[in-house]
Amino acid sequence: MASSDTIWPDSPLDAIDAAFTALTRDPEPLTFDLDGVDGDTGLPGGVMTLPTLRRWLLTHPRAYAARDAVWRQLVLRARLEGPAWVVAAAGMALPALRRCAGQLRAGWSGDAYDIDAEILTGFLAALRDRVDLSKPAPYASLCMAGWRAGFALRQRVGEAMPVDDVEHVAGPRTPAVPYGHPDLLVRRAVALGLLDACDEQPYIDLRLGRRAIEPIAAAMGITVDALRMRVRRIDERLARALVTGVLTGVPSPQAAAELAASASHRARTRAAVVAAGQIPAAPTGMAA
Repeated sequence: MASSDTIWPDSPLDAIDAAFTALTRDPEPLTFDLDGVDGDTGLPGGVMTLPTLRRWLLTHPRAYAARDAVWRQLVLRARLEGPAWVVAAAGMALPALRRCAGQLRAGWSGDAYDIDAEILTGFLAALRDRVDLSKPAPYASLCMAGWRAGFALRQRVGEAMPVDDVEHVAGPRTPAVPYGHPDLLVRRAVALGLLDACDEQPYIDLRLGRRAIEPIAAAMGITVDALRMRVRRIDERLARALVTGVLTGVPSPQAAAELAASASHRARTRAAVVAAGQIPAAPTGMAA
């Protein structure tokens, strides 16, 4: 990395550029092993420096499978392997982030660096939590998150900006339903046995906090697919409980007994799976 006496640029995007350059220069540049990318993507093989990989992607704009495969790896590394890969991902996206900044600065009367900061903040929030790697085009989603954040700044200060397609900027027009505090419903679901206590915080982080699933699954000691399945089953139980009024009302003694029996069955099943060695035991305080 750069020495402590490095003078960093005032622009957040320029600062990312400087940090990316420091990470990827000799004698120990950060590299990307293309042989570790799954699938037939058309990527060249071997180990490549990140600036070289960025140039390859820019010169192959229709290599969609390659771009998706590379960016899934970049997002995973940023989420699981620390700050260096966060800077790496931002640096890889820098050409697109600069284009966003150029568009959003047009007619902007405020400080241009404020736009840069909002774009970068939106990109990093999506990188950390928002982008779902099970869906296609993670890179496009990341860049759009940055653009939306910059556009939102202009809206907050009352500056209008013409756009080609408002549906890609403003989001859904349906008013939000005033559900109150869904975290309280989740807590009640735990008390009723609809949701196991060990799953409460992961479920809140995923469904309410919209956090990334990969670090949560790693902390729980289970695979991402296993956690997705667990959360889907929780969704189904909560939906049934809402429809029947169990979650928002007072359950009958029979319903309470059935919920308790179901929770006990889940606990025994998980314990049996762990004992059989099919999945690793979860860290302390979390069920597998």
